[in-house]
Amino acid sequence: MATLQAVTASSGAMVTDPDAVEQLCEAHCFGGLKWRLTDDGEFTVWGYGAFRVYPQDDNGMMDLDASEVTREFLWKLAEYIEEDDELDIQSAGFTKCRYPVHACRYVIRNGTVLHADLGGLEALERGTDPQSP
Repeated sequence: MATLQAVTASSGAMVTDPDAVEQLCEAHCFGGLKWRLTDDGEFTVWGYGAFRVYPQDDNGMMDLDASEVTREFLWKLAEYIEEDDELDIQSAGFTKCRYPVHACRYVIRNGTVLHADLGGLEALERGTDPQSP
């Protein structure tokens, strides 16, 4: 069985209610990731692992019987990100030399949660350089 080797980092975003965000984060588990809320109310998340959020069990540990709740967490967090600010969370990783590579990005902007990954495929337009094929 392959083990995912991933890292996560985020930009910092100011929150409107630091106490509510702290309670939200403390009610969830982030695997090997860490989160920080500064005295000024700036929220960040980082660490070794993919960005996945799980509920806690009664002992404050990751509830291994529960499903991942990343989307639900992000929509709740979006309620507290200041209107003109943006939280950008990016994860990238791999499983040894196997395919596929893991990459995802979550952005909270103006109360909306956006997601991107490697699942999309677009055609590139041919360049204007006459020497390019």
